[in-house]
Amino acid sequence: MPRWFNTAGPCDPADHYMLPAMRRLPEVRRLIEQKGYFVVHAPRQVGKTTALLSLARELATEGHYVAALVSMEVGAAFPHDIGAAELAVLDSWRNALRAQLPPELHPPPFPEAHTGSRIGSALTAWAESSPGPLVVFLDEIDALRNGVLVSVLRQLRDGYRNRPEHFPVSLALIGLRDVRDYKVASDERDHLGTASPFNIKVRSLTLRDFTADEVAELYSQHTAETGQRFEPEALSLAFELTQGQPWLVNALAKVAVEELVPDTSQTIRREDIDRARRLLIERRETHLDSLAERLREPRVRRILEPMLAGLSLGDVPEDDLRFVQDLGLVRMAATGGLETANPIYREIIPRTLAYTAVASLPRLAATWLRADGRLDTGRLMEAFLAFWRQHGQPLLGTAPYHEIAPHLVLMAFLHRVANGGGTLEREYAIGTGRMDVCLRYGPDTLALELKVWRDGARDPLDEGLAQLDGYLAGLGLESGWLVIFDRRSEQPPIAERTHALEATTPAGRRVTVVRA
Repeated sequence: MPRWFNTAGPCDPADHYMLPAMRRLPEVRRLIEQKGYFVVHAPRQVGKTTALLSLARELATEGHYVAALVSMEVGAAFPHDIGAAELAVLDSWRNALRAQLPPELHPPPFPEAHTGSRIGSALTAWAESSPGPLVVFLDEIDALRNGVLVSVLRQLRDGYRNRPEHFPVSLALIGLRDVRDYKVASDERDHLGTASPFNIKVRSLTLRDFTADEVAELYSQHTAETGQRFEPEALSLAFELTQGQPWLVNALAKVAVEELVPDTSQTIRREDIDRARRLLIERRETHLDSLAERLREPRVRRILEPMLAGLSLGDVPEDDLRFVQDLGLVRMAATGGLETANPIYREIIPRTLAYTAVASLPRLAATWLRADGRLDTGRLMEAFLAFWRQHGQPLLGTAPYHEIAPHLVLMAFLHRVANGGGTLEREYAIGTGRMDVCLRYGPDTLALELKVWRDGARDPLDEGLAQLDGYLAGLGLESGWLVIFDRRSEQPPIAERTHALEATTPAGRRVTVVRA
């Protein structure tokens, strides 16, 4: 039976297409040989568990080390009970070790110990009974919270000086965050801030995404086993959309080959990858849902809100910036500056933030469609103005990011339009003071430039017309909308100030300017 593209849990080379697991963590071998305690952190579902589980198996097979990966996740159910968390974790370890190691390498029964010392005592007993130096990878360490987390880290630090005979010779903490960002209280602002109480670490490593060549290599495994080809343009688009994010790379291919083009005699085309992208976004698959949960965290909001609004970041703490990068939401662009990690996330983030506004919309009749099903932008403008005058003000309160509340409400309206058979695309960047939106409906395309007029600033009309000129030129269009949200204080109600007028860009393109 052919293997398949995996989107759930660790990869198994017997079942799944996969790349060499440790290729993206070449430093780990050296750290283990140097008896290092280290951290591996990366966003969810990029291959951390797969890589370290694979390495543990390799080390055990080679025979010099006894190595295993065990999880701390079950302890998260007891955030205020250290003893209960320890017992749950040790039960989980017993099950994992039975599955990973041959009987002769199983640890002895973990000894009885006082609360707050059970993890350390178990590791001591295991190291002392091990026929070779013990290497342990602690997965999902940052699932722990509060005193439970601090207790475990202190037990590891306490045992560190007794290695290698009486404690693991090398140990890794594996999670979403670096040690300094582990949460020690229910308030998101309270995190360790330094590596203490795990100041014994020698390195913090992160797992890079796939390169374009690696995406092609992964997809070629499917071709080799089934004969189904990916055209070069499909491979290029898959990398462009995902920027090599492993879960997205696998998910796009899985949808394409299993749902859209199940006939392996048919080639996967660029259009199939794009259809797979739309399906993933519409379904809000598990990975994308977990990503969305992060958007309301204060440290994430401090970065993403100005990004979406096109504003400069201002005085943002370096830890917050690094934290959002570590989560995989943003990255430093090759040309400098911060950008969304990939085009799929760029679509998902504002779509998720607009979700409440979408759910709050009243029923809207599709008056913007002509009898032949084509988009009538004149009728769409009338429908939007009527909608904004009646519903704009109350819907602003449903948006979780205040700075871009009007953007999110407008996009909620456009989502209703697109749901009838179109797509909505967005572009935004720090410091541009704008968000660009492209509505595609069948053969029709509408481009919108969104600007905000704030207190102390001048009317953004001229700047917006010039910026929209460039956006329209890139899309090959001769007309579009410039929407200016007036957020200055002491303005008349939205219903009174909302109107539209015609204008011309510096290059002579026709524009409808909406003052909202």
